[in-house]
Formats: sequence, structure tokens, C-alpha cells
Amino acid sequence: MTGAEATVGTHQRRRQLLATGALLAVTASWGSTFFLIKDLLERVPTLDFLAVRFAIAGVVVFAVAHRSVLALDRTVLRRAVLVGAVYGVAQVLQTAGLAHTAASVSGFITGMYVVCTPLLAALLLRTRINALTWAAVALATVGLGVLSLDGFSVGYGEALTFVAAVLYALHIVALGAWSTARDALGMSVVQLLVIAVICLVATAPDGVVVPERAADWAAVVYMALVAGALALVAQTWAQSQLSPTRTALVMSMEPVFAAGFAVALGGEHATARMLLGGAMVLAAMVAVELGPRRKVEGEVPHLAV
Repeated sequence: MTGAEATVGTHQRRRQLLATGALLAVTASWGSTFFLIKDLLERVPTLDFLAVRFAIAGVVVFAVAHRSVLALDRTVLRRAVLVGAVYGVAQVLQTAGLAHTAASVSGFITGMYVVCTPLLAALLLRTRINALTWAAVALATVGLGVLSLDGFSVGYGEALTFVAAVLYALHIVALGAWSTARDALGMSVVQLLVIAVICLVATAPDGVVVPERAADWAAVVYMALVAGALALVAQTWAQSQLSPTRTALVMSMEPVFAAGFAVALGGEHATARMLLGGAMVLAAMVAVELGPRRKVEGEVPHLAV
């Protein structure tokens, strides 16, 4: 390896570490919303909350960064609309499924995108996944089960939630194939607007219920701008640096962060299952981050549309 190649490799490794850190921040922000949402949904229906949240995120970010949208070429714009639609439909299906299944089961099935992502990446992108990564995927999946499950049955709600998990995996794979550092902001704005439209359409027939309390509005604004807009921008950029499978493994930390925030701020108590499951998910992520990489796994193949 020449000195120039070593320098390029070092810079790439630094960008990947920064991207991993950004994704961890994203999952932490998502994890911080669970106890807020649990309280808020006692007063605002779920779909109405999603519609208001993403409408605020989309409008604010478009107002600030509309030039980044105008700079997108037609192909990138079409792809951004597509991935936004996939994510928006997944949100609606996950919400519908949650009405027919326990929250813990919903969380576990949603986390199955950790398994679906490498399968879809192998199928759609012809990505080769090494044995260590598959082992990490299995460990993360078992860890999610230990962390989340207390009984399990398959029914209508579980089926809807699983379809949502597949769509979340498809979103990760598509972003991994299509996102670039240059287009990340514009793609994020378009995605937020598309998600907002889908959620508004889903809830419009019954009218949109908005929060009435100032504290509820503060929570919605936080979830719209920090855990919504900034998080999606960071995810879109990070996926221009990381493979879809690595992305999914890092994002599997979301329920671990959710459990940590629930204990720290939500008044819940830490349990042995929570600690064991969280440790397994963390170990899976660390194993992939520290393990050897083949060149093919660091590349993001092209996905035609």
C-alpha cells in the first residue's frame, strides 16, 4: 500500500467513525422520545401526532434550506420522494399495528429491520456480508428479544408491524445506495415533506387533533426538529459513508437508548433483562465496528430506479 492509499484509507476511516457517531446521536435522540410520546399519546391520537410532528419538521427545514431542494437534479429528487414515501408508509403501518399488539412486541418486530437490511442489501445491491456481520445481526436480534419481549403471538397487528420493519429496512438500503454528502440536506427536506403529506392524508378523514398544553407543544417541537429534522439529515449524510448493514446495526441501539432514558427520566427501574439485552445489542455493534472489513463491504453499490 502506498502512502497516498494509506492516507485515503485513514480519511475514509475517520469519516466512517464520524458517521457512526452521528448515527448513535440519531438513535439516542429517537430513544429520548419514547417516554415523551407515551405521555403525549394520552391526549393526542398517534397519527395526528405524527402528522403535526412531520409537518412542523418539513415546513421549518424547507424554509431554512429550500435552496438545497432546488439544487437537486430530477433523479435525486425522484429518489428522495420515493424513500420518503417508503418511510412515511412504514410510520403509518407501524402505528396501525401498535393498536393491535403490545408496545414491547411492536418494538421487537420493528427492530427486525436489523435482519431485513442485510437480506435486502444482498438481494438488491448484491452486497456480500461476512460471517462476523451475520453473527452480529443474530446477536443484536436476540438482544432485542431479551430487551423487549415478554410473550409473543402472531396476528394482524404483528403482521402490519413486520411489513413496517421491512419498509424501514428498504429505506436504509435505498439511502445507503442513493445518498451523498452533497445531496443529504436536500434529500432530507424532501423526505420530511413527503412523510408529512402521507401522515396528514392518513389522519385527515377524521380531522387533525393538535396538542392543547404548552408542555405538549414543546415536546412535539423537540421531536419535530431534533429527533425528526436534524436526525433525518444526520442519518441521510451518515448513510453516504456507511453500508446499509452497518447502519442497521448501529440503529439497533435505539431501544437500548429508549430503555436508558426511561430509567433516567421516565421513572422506570432497570431490570436484568434490560441490562442483558442492551449489552448484547451493544456488543453486536462494537463487534462490527472493530472487526476487519473487506473493501466490498465499505462500498455502496448502485441501486437503479
